Parts: sequence; C-alpha cells; structure tokens
Amino acid sequence: MGKQATLQLNKIPTFEDAKALDNSDLQNQAIASALPEQLEETVNNPQAALPKCICLNLEDLKCFESVESRFESWGVIFHNALAIQPSNPAFPTHLGLTMLTGSPKNGFLEANFLYPVNCVSAYVTSSQRLVLCAYDRDRQLLAQTVLPAANLANSDSAIPPNYLLTVTANNIHSVTFCAFDGQFTLDDFNFCF
Repeated sequence: MGKQATLQLNKIPTFEDAKALDNSDLQNQAIASALPEQLEETVNNPQAALPKCICLNLEDLKCFESVESRFESWGVIFHNALAIQPSNPAFPTHLGLTMLTGSPKNGFLEANFLYPVNCVSAYVTSSQRLVLCAYDRDRQLLAQTVLPAANLANSDSAIPPNYLLTVTANNIHSVTFCAFDGQFTLDDFNFCF
C-alpha cells in the first residue's frame, strides 16, 4: 500500500501543494475534504492553479451518512449515495475504512459534476456485472466501461475486488454506476479536468 496524504485546506490547492505531498501517484491531484470557496472562480480561470485531478476523501464521512451534497464545494453532487464502513468481508475497502454504496436504491449511484470533467474513476467491488456510464449535459452517452462479472472477495471470481473502472471523454457532466439489482461499493472516487 502506498503513502496517502490529505489536504485539509480552506482554499483551492495549488500545484505547489500537490508537490509537497511528495508522492508521484498524487502529483497534480488533491484529496478533497475541505471547502474550496473559490472553486467556480478557479475552474473558470484558465491561469488558475487547479489540481488536474481530485480524489474525494471519504474518511471524513460518518458511517451511513447520505453523501448527496457533501462534496458540492468540490464540484460534484451525488444521488442515491451512502457512506458505509462495510462489515461484510466480501466488500473490502481499497484504502481506509469508508466507501460509498448505492442506497436507498440498491445497485445504482449517480454523480453530477458542476463543471465538466474529462475522466472519472473509482475502485469497485460488486455482487453483479456493473456498468459505469458517462453522459454529457444533454444526458447523451459519451463513454462506458463494464465490470463483466461479480468480483467479491473470497469468491472464485477471476476479477479481484476493488477493480479500477475508468471512463474518459470530453465534457462529462454526470456518471452512473449500475449493478442491475446487485450491491456494490466504490472507493477512491476520482475525477479529472
């Protein structure tokens, strides 16, 4: 397991902040748990020092907390999302203790971005085949990727738990995770501008 750092700032992180993390995996990435008051101003300013990628710090969430607008200040609003600390060993965490799951409706989670992004990724463990879809402003499908089968821990699945799913396209405004009436967990939710 690599080093993990968390930025606890009340301002938009700069690239110098990212360099201070001293971890090549985190270069040009912020781990978001703070309230960046200037996000809109920074996103709309091409000369601003905005990190290229943001990884949401789920560890600040309370177990069973609804996550709807918790990260709105970082530019993402969730629908049907709940923070959990799973007790079922079939759903191990990737890093830390807290993950997201679709709830109250099983098998579905949506993230809407206030500003378009170009890449979204998360580590996924699912009891069913899972599809990650990216949509534009008009809800037209831009890209999708599939976890072809269940990947629960301690199962005979050929796919390991916490499998990285990524969608890449220009101007992604929302993504959905759908496990077709299954259950799944997400960890290390990232998005890049």
